[in-house]
Amino acid sequence: MSSSAFSFTLGKRLRETAPAAADARVEANGGGFQGRTGTISTPHGEIKTPAFIAVGTKATVKAVLPESVADLGAQAVLANAYHLYLQPGPDILDEAGGLGKFMNWSGPTFTDSGGFQVMSLGAGFKKVINMNADGTTHATGADDDVAPGKERLAHIDDDGVWFKSHLNGDKHRFSPEISMQVQHKIGADIMFAFDELTTLMNSRGYQEMSLERTRLWALRCLAEHARLTEERVGKPYQALFGVLQGAQYEDLRRKAARDLGAMDFDGFGLGGAFEKENLGTIVRWCTEELPENKPRHLLGISEPDDIFTAIENGADTFDCVSPTRVARNSAFYTPYGRKNLSNAKYKKDFGPLVDGCDCYTCTHYTRAYIQHLFKANEMVSHTLISIHNERFTVKLVDDARLSIEDGTFFDFKAEVLGKYYSGT
Repeated sequence: MSSSAFSFTLGKRLRETAPAAADARVEANGGGFQGRTGTISTPHGEIKTPAFIAVGTKATVKAVLPESVADLGAQAVLANAYHLYLQPGPDILDEAGGLGKFMNWSGPTFTDSGGFQVMSLGAGFKKVINMNADGTTHATGADDDVAPGKERLAHIDDDGVWFKSHLNGDKHRFSPEISMQVQHKIGADIMFAFDELTTLMNSRGYQEMSLERTRLWALRCLAEHARLTEERVGKPYQALFGVLQGAQYEDLRRKAARDLGAMDFDGFGLGGAFEKENLGTIVRWCTEELPENKPRHLLGISEPDDIFTAIENGADTFDCVSPTRVARNSAFYTPYGRKNLSNAKYKKDFGPLVDGCDCYTCTHYTRAYIQHLFKANEMVSHTLISIHNERFTVKLVDDARLSIEDGTFFDFKAEVLGKYYSGT
């Protein structure tokens, strides 16, 4: 199938539908608003943007059946190439007919490249990227630091990465070519070029070296992607997104956007470490440089304030594990902030998690019952809270998209964030 099976159609621009964005508002943002609506078309369906993409790391959204993920309104799911490479293996997914068929998901699918694991395994940070540099100065050797109590499981060079499996310690090699081969076999509609993810703690010199490495890897990914696309005749076309790095440095972010924006990618991932207070600014640096006719995916964002900041500065899609991760600790989202169901006050609360919520959990179960399940260590509590949290996040982004269309985005943002962070 040709690349014509994938496309992005621009809808409405935020700066056009919300003319009330006064000069003071633009000045506070640091520049013009890049937000927009659009439609991503893939061989397995359309994605109306902006959209939240549910994370199904190992070909499953944790604790939630694919049918439930569809029912709660998710338009697409994102799986992790590194984890699926280790288990069950790309050949199994290829033989099954690709990621979607393997997990009984009929909609669009994404896979990330494994670049995150290069950082997390290499530095021993596990699954956490600090979004606050805290004014840290970079000591000699900081680029080689490993988190306390952790073993370095990945070693990077200009050609690729050697890493140990976190499952059994086996040694494996990832390179741009291998990442493309693995992702082609996994068979997602959208995949990402292999990149090196740095942290806010890395030195400026290392950021520059890493950025050039990622640029060269991007060229190699494109070449291997073209070869595999031609070779795998009869397979649905898989779009390839380039990934922009550069951490908190404007010149590096803009350079990455210009360099990769000039390449023949189908879209772009905004990756790497972001200082939370500068998230919108960094996203805007990238989107100001990128071609407007291609989609942009922001990796790893789900907090409501970050969602609005990302949208208004031009992110079209984004993903995060947070909705299901916090659910496993009994946390649930409400219009008035995140609450913890293990709190004693919910023991005799026979209302839904959120009054008026249309999710399956809220229309069928009570806080008291789900708290009982959690306290009894019954895993279905994870399922019920995860369904609610995913629905809350998906609907928030859907409503933000509609507010761009009808010109009420900034009023909607003020209302939502005013409630969510009020603490009442």
